[in-house]
Amino acid sequence: MSEEGSAPKPRRRQARGERRIAQLLQAAADVFCANGYTAASTNAIAREASVSPGTLYQYFPNKEAIAIELGERLLTEMREAHGQAFTPENLALPLPLMLDAVLDPMIEFNCQNPAFLALMHGSDVPGRIAEEHDALHASLLARVGDLLGHYLPDSGPAERARIADMTFAVVKAGLALVLAAPEGPERDAVIVEMKKAVLRYLDPVVGEALTTIPSP
Repeated sequence: MSEEGSAPKPRRRQARGERRIAQLLQAAADVFCANGYTAASTNAIAREASVSPGTLYQYFPNKEAIAIELGERLLTEMREAHGQAFTPENLALPLPLMLDAVLDPMIEFNCQNPAFLALMHGSDVPGRIAEEHDALHASLLARVGDLLGHYLPDSGPAERARIADMTFAVVKAGLALVLAAPEGPERDAVIVEMKKAVLRYLDPVVGEALTTIPSP
């Protein structure tokens, strides 16, 4: 058989392998979300994926490798969600509308990927994932600090850092409550309360400055 005739087979095998990896990662996400990273095991992930442990080990040597692959994919999606949030158009809005524009992609991402918080904030997550998450967190804090500096030019770096840290703490606590609430009207109500908490903290600080569209 010619090389051209045999070419489709590797592509088919690759497609099957990608589907199996996606299946295993989804199972891992479910197990991490239900039990936490530390209590999860490869056997539990294999059961969740309805495959044998041997099949799992064909693709991942251990739980840490699964967590790293899942974590990197989630972090990539999280960066994309942040990219949708921190746009010049959004940052020029009055404070309540700006919070909607910035928070909604983050809330949607976490609701669609509840394993993100379970994996990223576990006490025993792989160091590589923890480092990447810390880098992303630091980058976001810096962007919030830059935003505060734009609207509060007389504030110093330490003050902006404190405001950014507190805002992130409120958002993180609110996300935990959002994810704990049942989907539907109850979760929607918790999201409203979360946004109220962030708005009432930031409004005295930057609300007046954000009521007008700033210059570029």
